[in-house]
Amino acid sequence: MERRLNLIKSDFEKHEKRVLPRFPFCYLTFKSDETARVYEVKDISHTGMQISLKEEGHNFQADSVLKGSIHWLGKNLDIAGTVKWSTSNRLGVEFVKRREVMEKVQDFLNIKEIVKRLKPLHKVEGGLEIPPRLKYWLRSDGPVELFVWQHGDGEIAKVQVLFLEVFVEWEDGAGLKTGRILSKRNVDSPLLTEDEWVFQMDQDADVEKLVKVKELIALIPQEQLPAEVQTFMVRQLS
Repeated sequence: MERRLNLIKSDFEKHEKRVLPRFPFCYLTFKSDETARVYEVKDISHTGMQISLKEEGHNFQADSVLKGSIHWLGKNLDIAGTVKWSTSNRLGVEFVKRREVMEKVQDFLNIKEIVKRLKPLHKVEGGLEIPPRLKYWLRSDGPVELFVWQHGDGEIAKVQVLFLEVFVEWEDGAGLKTGRILSKRNVDSPLLTEDEWVFQMDQDADVEKLVKVKELIALIPQEQLPAEVQTFMVRQLS
C-alpha cells in the first residue's frame, strides 16, 4: 500500500508521518504492579515505552510513577518509570535513569534476542491482509518493523526499518533518510489495520543509525529475508 508522507516543517526540526500496516497481535506486554492490568507494549526503546489498553480507563496521570514487569515470549523485565503523557487508553513511560535499570533494559533488548523473535509476516497464511506491493514484512513485536516494498515489475521500490527508536528509509528515486520515532497511533481504515508513525527526521542521513540497522540486517536468517535482498539493502544504506 502506498501512502505518501505528510510533511510538517519548522525552523528547528522536521517531522514526517508514515502510515504503515499493523499486525493485530502483540506478544510484548506490560503488567502493572499497582492494578495488575496488562498493557500491550506498542513501542519500546532503551529509554522508555508506549503502552496501550484495549479498552479505555486507567488512573495514571503525567508524572505518576509506574512499576511492573515487561513480558516477552518467556523473557521478563521488572521495570519502573515515570508517566510522561497519558490518554484514555495509552501511556508514554520514561524508564528510571539508574545504571542498574539501564543495564537490565540493554540486556532485555539485546539485538540477538530481538532477531530471534522476528516473525516473517509475509509468510503468514490466512487472516492477515498484506498490501499488494509489500514484498517482505518482518516484525519483532515492539522493537522492530521491517518493510520491503516493490514496484510493479518486482524490483525493490522502498525499504523502511524501525529499530527501537531509530527510523531508516530508502526509496527508489528519493534516496536515503534517517530519523527518530516520536509517536505511534492506531488508524481506522476500512481496508487494512494500520498505524500512523511520526518521526523527527535528521537533516542528513545519520551514520550511527545506519550502522545499527545494517547490524540488524546482517543477523536476519536468510530463510526470513533472502541474501540478495539483504545485500541490496546494505548497499543502499551505505
